[in-house]
Amino acid sequence: MSQDHDIVSRLQGYTIKTLTQFIIEEQADFPYATGEFTRLLYHIGVAAKVVNKKVNKAGLIDIIGRAGDINIQGEEQQKLDVFANWRFKQSLMASRECCGIGSEEDEGIISLTEKPSVDGNYIVCMDPLDGSSNIDVNVSIGTIFSVFRRVTPRGTPAIEEDFLQEGSKQVAAGYILYGSSTVLVYSTGRGVYGFTLDTSIGEFCLSHFNIKTPEDGYIYSANEGNLSKMPEGIRKYVKYCQEDDKATNRPYSGRYIGSLVSDFHRNLLKGGIFMYPESKSAPNGKLRLIYECNPIAFLAEHAGGKATTGTQRILDIKPTSLHQRVPFMVGSKNMVDKAEEFIAKEK
Repeated sequence: MSQDHDIVSRLQGYTIKTLTQFIIEEQADFPYATGEFTRLLYHIGVAAKVVNKKVNKAGLIDIIGRAGDINIQGEEQQKLDVFANWRFKQSLMASRECCGIGSEEDEGIISLTEKPSVDGNYIVCMDPLDGSSNIDVNVSIGTIFSVFRRVTPRGTPAIEEDFLQEGSKQVAAGYILYGSSTVLVYSTGRGVYGFTLDTSIGEFCLSHFNIKTPEDGYIYSANEGNLSKMPEGIRKYVKYCQEDDKATNRPYSGRYIGSLVSDFHRNLLKGGIFMYPESKSAPNGKLRLIYECNPIAFLAEHAGGKATTGTQRILDIKPTSLHQRVPFMVGSKNMVDKAEEFIAKEK
């Protein structure tokens, strides 16, 4: 009885707070809080729930495997890529607060010209299914999204200029991780918050309050199979991570999933660095500035971390094209600083 009483006592002060409740209560965190952003994020959450169901049933229905098409990146699309891209676009259109959509899977922007969408204040950039090469082997995948206020007048069609803004001008960014549980993490620039999908009630519930990433970490994440193609500074930093030094708790642990959302989420909570630098086969880097690097960098910085190309802050870069690629390193501030030291020495 005493054990049961202790459990009840601990739970009495616990209140489940859904994503929608949290957004409404915290609208003061959002400088343009009129309810528009609440509706927009609500529809992103709805799409995430639908995609989550498809991911969980991927082995039982005809949704795994190749779709037979090549996307704008020159990559073969998976069936879930196609479905997630369609589902998120449909939800954003239904929100009526989004006037334009940019997707990693599409060559150009989608400008919503019908009312009330054309009067919407926001444009959304997204990678609808990050890590899709992991789908068929049941490894964690994710969705990344980024929200900007349009720069063109409301009531006019969104144009490419609305999308080619520096990452520092994002008004919100986030990701959904489809793993052992489904988690939505987002920030409006005043704290980073995580919500775990409770499938019993069909709601995202607050589970990670005001996330702060450790300044130091003990995990490095890089595709070491490509290490020989990477810059000398990166190779030397990885060797530094592997060296034995009790004063700095080295060697660090090497962990690489191959899904940016999964690798970043782990390092965000535990401390670490994720690196995808330029290489001989990808001289400009492989990850997309608008759809991947900007939103992840936004989250990292507002959790106390750091994100750079190795020489330049990610959020300061003015995009020149929708599918621009950049070198990327992100994570615990002290680890990114140390990696930059190694890069600077080899310049």
